Amino acid sequence: MFNMEPEVLERFTWYMREQSALTVMFHARVAEQMGLSATDEKCLDLAMRADGPLTAGRIADLSGLSTGAVTGVIDRLERAGYVRRVRDPHDRRKVLVEVTPGDLDKLGKPFEKARDSLIEVLGHFDDDELQVIERYLKLQTETFRKRVIDT
Repeated sequence: MFNMEPEVLERFTWYMREQSALTVMFHARVAEQMGLSATDEKCLDLAMRADGPLTAGRIADLSGLSTGAVTGVIDRLERAGYVRRVRDPHDRRKVLVEVTPGDLDKLGKPFEKARDSLIEVLGHFDDDELQVIERYLKLQTETFRKRVIDT
């Protein structure tokens, strides 16, 4: 670990906590509009970003939730019409969770605003700075997942 001035670490910690709080509140609002909990909405997001249907175990791995908790999430998402359980075509013993077209339009407006915000902020940086920001975000995501979520 490198030597960092305490006030620098304090500043970065404050920004990260503030960004985290804003992100949690944003997703709570989106989830409420969808009739879901924030956890359910984020698990739906994980399923939507996957290359295809996922097992409940994979959702548990990605989210850091227990498989029991994920079963409840899937039940609620299925009742709300956002996912459905399907048999794995390669192994009929496995059940996969597949995102359904459903009423995903509810996601549109809030995420358009978030995307517009991102575009506005990124517009303040040149290509070299964007590479540093991207490197930071990638490393932060990987390290946080490894040290906090996957433990």
